[in-house]
Amino acid sequence: MKNNLFSIGEVSKLFHISVSSLRHYENVGLLTPEYISPDTAYRYYGFEQFELLNTIRYLRALDMPLIEIEDFLKNKDINCIEEKLEQQRKIVLEKQQELKRIEQKINHRLKWLSDAQSMPLDTVTIENLPACRIVWVDDPLKIEKSSDMEVSIRKLEQSHVEAVVFLGKVGLGISVKHLLEEKYNQYDGIFLILDNEDNYNGETIAMEATSCVRLRFQGSHVDAGIQYRKLLDYIKKNQMEITGFSREITLIDYGVTNDQDKFVTEICIPVKNK
Repeated sequence: MKNNLFSIGEVSKLFHISVSSLRHYENVGLLTPEYISPDTAYRYYGFEQFELLNTIRYLRALDMPLIEIEDFLKNKDINCIEEKLEQQRKIVLEKQQELKRIEQKINHRLKWLSDAQSMPLDTVTIENLPACRIVWVDDPLKIEKSSDMEVSIRKLEQSHVEAVVFLGKVGLGISVKHLLEEKYNQYDGIFLILDNEDNYNGETIAMEATSCVRLRFQGSHVDAGIQYRKLLDYIKKNQMEITGFSREITLIDYGVTNDQDKFVTEICIPVKNK
């Protein structure tokens, strides 16, 4: 301390704040030192700056932007601080809602991963698919290697959907007509499943809840052909009618593991009894 003034290092220790932060507050005009030595350029602060620094630290603890703090310090009165605090409370509530939404999306992916690893493979089952929303792109394509999907995936992303193309969200579909014609070597389109939490204002398709036959197998889209034959044999044997396009989704792939032996793909075909 020098003549009731405190060096920038001393202020840093007193207020548990970094020297760089104090310099930044000075650079943006929030906290000007009381005295700057002309010989050494050392910064010194007095008790008046302590009051200002307490206010800045308190408002920063409320996550208030520096520009708003600067505006308050230039227009300091009760109405101004009430307005700033109300505005900051609104921002905090919006952040809370956004974090909750992100938490729900994480929970979806964790549940999806757990389900993908626990369900039996190579077994046809009857399942009830819940209602959902999808973004669909008509794009006939053949899959001979994993990279063959990339161009179609980019088309999905051009829709500016917040729900990025990732684990268990992107699928391929074969129309009812082509399923009945046993044409499994080409898909009719690619789609993206939207979580309830996904923000998307573009055109979507509402898929109603439906019964389906489902088969999960070790492998990816390139291994799907023989699996369609198993499903269609099951449908024919049990006298069922196909009611919608197939939904073929890779649940576990290169997005989460380099071990191809752990890849899991699911095919669902909507059906009803004849």
